[in-house]
Amino acid sequence: MVAEAVREALKGGEFLIKETEAQDIFIPEEFTEEQRAMAEACKQFIDKEVTPHVQRMDSMEEGFMRSVMQKAGELGLLGVSIPEEYGGLGMSFNTSMLIADIVGEGGSFSTAYGAHTGIGTLPILYYGTEEQKQKYLPKLATGEWIGCYCLTEPDAGSDANSGKTKAKLNAEGTHYLINGQKMWISNAGFADLFIVFAKIDDDKNLSAFIVEKTFGGITLGDEEKKLGIKGSSTRQVFFNDCKVPVENMLSTRGNGFKIAVNILNIGRIKLGAGVIGGCKEIINLATTYAKERKQFGVSISTFGAIKHKLAAMAIKVYATESASYRAGQNIEDKINALIEEGMPDSEAKLKALEQFAIECAIMKVHGSEILDYIVDEGVQIYGGMGFSEEAPMARAYRDARISRIYEGTNEINRMLLVGMIVKRAMKGELDLMQPAMAVAKELTSVPNMNPVDNSVLFAEEKEVIKNMKKAILMVAGDALQTLGTEFESEQEIMMNLADMLIETYVAESTILRTEKLIGIRGEAACEAQINMAKVYLTEAVSKLEFAGKEAINAYAKGDKMKVLLMGLKRYTKINPFNTKNARRMVADTIIAEGKYPF
Repeated sequence: MVAEAVREALKGGEFLIKETEAQDIFIPEEFTEEQRAMAEACKQFIDKEVTPHVQRMDSMEEGFMRSVMQKAGELGLLGVSIPEEYGGLGMSFNTSMLIADIVGEGGSFSTAYGAHTGIGTLPILYYGTEEQKQKYLPKLATGEWIGCYCLTEPDAGSDANSGKTKAKLNAEGTHYLINGQKMWISNAGFADLFIVFAKIDDDKNLSAFIVEKTFGGITLGDEEKKLGIKGSSTRQVFFNDCKVPVENMLSTRGNGFKIAVNILNIGRIKLGAGVIGGCKEIINLATTYAKERKQFGVSISTFGAIKHKLAAMAIKVYATESASYRAGQNIEDKINALIEEGMPDSEAKLKALEQFAIECAIMKVHGSEILDYIVDEGVQIYGGMGFSEEAPMARAYRDARISRIYEGTNEINRMLLVGMIVKRAMKGELDLMQPAMAVAKELTSVPNMNPVDNSVLFAEEKEVIKNMKKAILMVAGDALQTLGTEFESEQEIMMNLADMLIETYVAESTILRTEKLIGIRGEAACEAQINMAKVYLTEAVSKLEFAGKEAINAYAKGDKMKVLLMGLKRYTKINPFNTKNARRMVADTIIAEGKYPF
């Protein structure tokens, strides 16, 4: 892979103020033969063990999901991120992203898989003692044991640290007695190991514990009747004097909230990648149906409206994939850099993920909303059949909806990513002040009329992206200055800014991927990708302009509002581009191949 040598690792959020070169990002076309072989084995597993048996899974057939998980363990799929000394494969972070991508088309299985390999296992890998790792990781890597994660409570959802579950040390000082209630716990119905968050006595912050089901004092509620992912086990878990040995505390007392936050960062970016496989499969199914379905004597795939849908779906997937693996490689590069400096492996992974928490939140929001868009369009292409349980779209439509809720709702993630950028700027970790001041000064200057050198690949598009970043700095800088301490209570404005950041990051990632791909394959071979990148950028600019107007109108007044709106108009200029023709070319490529081919 490209990153065998440790490259200079960027800081999280730095994309806003630094220009990234195409050669410095990773693109999925660069995966090695070994990684592709692992992905193919995973795809074959999904096609054989999951897809043909979705009815058995959704009906909650006793023991079926566990048996599929154990088969995945036998193939090594549960141990992708676990080092070899603990029975795993010890593969890179971006490889684990690739596997999440493939598993994403597995519906309920992908939820069970993600809960086990992510939040059910990684707290031990990253925070456990050597004894805890030796004891538990080999069992989790093989699927002998299944893990789950007990954080959410009836009155503690987004505000996880307000949980009321308590842990009290017994008189002998040998065990903690845990009492409390957790809800929405994935895999609870067949889990052997529970990562449990509780407050010791009157502590302000949570502590974390590794709890084996055999410890006793654990009872389960009935399986939840859910809108989607019906085959995944979701139950309430009740702890009644659950006796946990003191050596099963994870990390240190009061460090549980930090564990929860950092592990959720991983879940967020994995979810961003985890939608890709499912999105591609929806496009494949929709394409096949559109080619076979006849209306007015011809296949509906010949209609412009259907071509628009197929192309729009593909463009959004291509963009999501571009940004996901860019972010994943940034994390991997940071891990490598920290290890090179002498930091222990687990600590390096945590620090890298914490550093790129902004990008993790961006990809969670973007990926989950793209998945929702694509399943909705999949239903629409199927028409009346899309509404039938006999067609594959109904299940996909229901299963997709949870993605915008778990790993932190998209609203919470939008505010988090903006809040993180602001806090890092205030601490001096991210130099936003000088670029924001430069943009404010530029607003009162004569616009630069120098023509863009169109002989340079994507020169015009990169200029557009630079201006998108200036628009963000302009709005964010002025909003912070105007609102002061009230900024964080203006949630609508924060969400507007989040949308501007998300669209800019994804659009830039898409242009950079395409530029790098042209360097590998040549421009003639990348016509569809060029069209996809240009369409995405055109749409991103429109979305950024809308979000910017919403934010400015929400707090600015009088002459200041006029200046800001004029500045926004200046920074969202883009030359006209025939998106209809571009989409048609992309759609024709998909229809000719009969599937998503990019």
